[in-house]
Amino acid sequence: MMTPAKIQVRFADCDMMGHVNNAVYLSYFEQARMHYFGQMVGAEWDWNKDGIILAKNVVEYVYPVFLHDKPEIIVYLKEIGDKSFTLSYKVLVNEKLCTKGESTLVCFDFVKNTSVSIFPKMMEGLKQLEKL
Repeated sequence: MMTPAKIQVRFADCDMMGHVNNAVYLSYFEQARMHYFGQMVGAEWDWNKDGIILAKNVVEYVYPVFLHDKPEIIVYLKEIGDKSFTLSYKVLVNEKLCTKGESTLVCFDFVKNTSVSIFPKMMEGLKQLEKL
């Protein structure tokens, strides 16, 4: 099992109401993805050669996250196709669900400027994720 991404809430992440601003969660999802990709494909992965593009994001706000909270994000595999896959996220604070979301990503060859089949090593890593 892969370790969840631990997020440090920054003062700049918070709005006038004292909780994490809605737009910041997309950045948190990106941090979580990179944390998990690091475990799946390693730090040496060449993202310029074997890249991905973000096609879609969805965020559902359940309960606010505040400045001194210590959120963890668990990433799940929701769907996998030939060229794309969808990841699901659960943002937890002390095991309480605060936010959930999804991202659809497409494997991409930046040299040829076209989508490509999911890279074999990434496919292996994706299969290690828990399914949601």
